[in-house]
Amino acid sequence: MSQEKQPDTMLLTIVLKHDQSKNLEDIQSHMKKMDWWERFPVEGTRVVSWTVAMGLGQIVTLELPPALLPLVNVELERSAWGVFRTECYPSYDFVPVRERIRERVRNGGQ
Repeated sequence: MSQEKQPDTMLLTIVLKHDQSKNLEDIQSHMKKMDWWERFPVEGTRVVSWTVAMGLGQIVTLELPPALLPLVNVELERSAWGVFRTECYPSYDFVPVRERIRERVRNGGQ
């Protein structure tokens, strides 16, 4: 098994589930009070995608150096809690892996 170079960044998928006991005005007021739009995402991270899923909330995927993970966590606790329930999932880009598997299968492997 060959060792691949560890990436300098990781992906983090964050699910921000709306607190449905609050209406949009309540949510926006809280986010403004907590300076959400300036504080999140934290400096040094890159937004890969930010999707609104009706009835669920928002799904944000960030690319970041692993060392910034604690800062992202603290910022979510500081400014997202109160209007969102948060779920965080370390993730990775499967496209290159899929392509390697596809090529291996084409060549008779599994």
